[in-house]
Amino acid sequence: MSAAARKRRFPWGIYAIVTVLVLVFALWPLAGVAISGWIAESHGCTLNEASTHPCVIGGTDWGGALYTWFVLGWFMLATIPLGAGALLVLLVVAIIHWLAWRRHQQLQPPESTS
Repeated sequence: MSAAARKRRFPWGIYAIVTVLVLVFALWPLAGVAISGWIAESHGCTLNEASTHPCVIGGTDWGGALYTWFVLGWFMLATIPLGAGALLVLLVVAIIHWLAWRRHQQLQPPESTS
């Protein structure tokens, strides 16, 4: 069977990878808030948006870094709506692409079995 005679499969994998990338972009600030909150809580540190508080872990003060990760969670106000819009656009593009691909597959002549 020649390469031209083989039916090509629809590239669902590419759409899955792009979807995961969009979700990572949209939810990254939430991950920073969750991780910094978990680290602060597990080490008995105070963490809030008012100011930095000392948080000594292994002899090093991580309070400033934890505060920064926690406050960067405000980016969720931008990344979640942008991610939702990107997912909507991706869904529309995937549907249009799939319909065009399916139509193209139906218009191809059947394979000869000689």
